[in-house]
Amino acid sequence: MSSVTSPAEIAASLTELWSPRVVAEVDEAYIKVARVHGTLAWHSHADEDELFYVLKGRLVIEMEERSVELGAGEMFVVPKGVRHNPIADEECHLLLIERKTTQHTGDVVTDKTRSLQEQLRPLG
Repeated sequence: MSSVTSPAEIAASLTELWSPRVVAEVDEAYIKVARVHGTLAWHSHADEDELFYVLKGRLVIEMEERSVELGAGEMFVVPKGVRHNPIADEECHLLLIERKTTQHTGDVVTDKTRSLQEQLRPLG
């Protein structure tokens, strides 16, 4: 059974940076929220698109061909296979939509990489 949730409130309550948390699922996709600041890592997802929706703040998504800057209420889909690097100069809250098979930082592993089990752990 579904319940009413506030992605913005959940993202604001997170204590870890760059540690997405699953807040819902729709068919074969997870809806995640994250609190970010600084740089994640250059990476790609070979078989999955990734939707970034900014709840609060600003986010730059660097890609090899171009960069996009998103403000609150704006979204961008990074197409599958495109190397990208999310950057937030100040704290930013995100909603992400990704297939359930999407690895946090693709095939790149850093100290910020979170496993799916970490992303699925209970909130609070």
